[in-house]
Amino acid sequence: MLWQARCFHASILKTHSSGLSRIRRTLATALHFYQNRQLDLYASKQAHRLTLRQLVFFGRHMNEERLIKSANYVRTELPVRIAHRIRDLQSLPYVVVTQPEVAKVYELYWSAFDKFRLFPQITNLSENQTFCDFLENILDEHAPVIPSLALGLSLCSPHLPPDSLDSFMNRMFISRISRRVLAEHHLALSKTLDHNSLDSEDPHVGIIYTGLDVKRSIEKCANLLRDRFYNIEDDNEEAVPNRGWPKVIIEGQLDTRFAYIREHLEYILFELLKNAMRATGLEHKHATFLPPIYATIVAGEDDVGIRISDRGGGLSSNSIESPSDLFSFSYIRNATRIQDGKIGALRSASSRGVKATVAEQIGGWQVVKAGRDQHDKDPERGAGIAPHQRMGLGLPMSNIFATYFGGSLQLVSLDGWGTDAYLRLPRLGTNLEGIEV
Repeated sequence: MLWQARCFHASILKTHSSGLSRIRRTLATALHFYQNRQLDLYASKQAHRLTLRQLVFFGRHMNEERLIKSANYVRTELPVRIAHRIRDLQSLPYVVVTQPEVAKVYELYWSAFDKFRLFPQITNLSENQTFCDFLENILDEHAPVIPSLALGLSLCSPHLPPDSLDSFMNRMFISRISRRVLAEHHLALSKTLDHNSLDSEDPHVGIIYTGLDVKRSIEKCANLLRDRFYNIEDDNEEAVPNRGWPKVIIEGQLDTRFAYIREHLEYILFELLKNAMRATGLEHKHATFLPPIYATIVAGEDDVGIRISDRGGGLSSNSIESPSDLFSFSYIRNATRIQDGKIGALRSASSRGVKATVAEQIGGWQVVKAGRDQHDKDPERGAGIAPHQRMGLGLPMSNIFATYFGGSLQLVSLDGWGTDAYLRLPRLGTNLEGIEV
């Protein structure tokens, strides 16, 4: 096989220089063909799925030996998970995988696979620090994956049945979340060992908060959203009069705490509350009083449930047949996918990247506010466009975050009145990651 690849390369190099770009593409294809032997090796392995409890148990009493073990687990596990997703990409119709945004993701995955595969074994703290720097670079490099895949697959909707497209996207994004969790958890454990301390107010192990206060997270998201600038436009792109954002009333079992990844919970809450606030403002744009949004917390033996209820008029729309279609990436199922505004926002985001966090959005709003304060004439800032805003990614990503450890997210619409969003998350931490291999 190696001899054949060398002969192939030699014959290609004799081609006329006018076909240089074609040669480069052919060489890349040949290289991938050769590397498929390595891909086969990794793709034949099963991913070692973990539970929250396992992550907490292993990281609770961190020392150098355990940290080195964690580093090598991440180093060997991530290329296996990436290999399965490369196989997924290779199974797409040719017209889909050659779409520019999808092709960009394919190349990112190949590059990451090679880098992890060739990274040497870690034996000490100095080498672990080098590995941590490597992980942070990979995380930054892969920031464009979410908007690029969303844009590419939305545009390719005619070539894939909606169920197949959504199944593919769920596998890709849940796997992406799982890899980020492993990488970010190891980075957090490394920092914990360096500082030899834990936050006494919010005890956590790595990125998992062992006593996550649900009421506090809802309050945090609600306050962040109520403090932002007001920028609602109706379907005719006319600005809705500023009457402020609706209040959020929290009720139920307010002392509920459980072990979970705070960033995941708060992302979901942030998106649900953001949508509820916008819908309420639109529905009552001529009213002098905005009805409040209710957040109800219920703690069961096995699950934590959160209901977000608004009076935003419901989800009746010609673009979707049922509320669950809002989770879809197919414009056959969700026609809003090909709205000019969303396509433009996804194109912009695919160049700068989206990590799907609350902090990312808040940072974007602060940039916009600073630009307005300085009379910035940049049209994107003037329009109030911030990272991950109005791209149609919030609900699909919230659904994927919810299902990662076996939870669920459901939307129930009472058209003409409002919407209830039901979030259920496992409480015991014993559910395995929901990745498919």
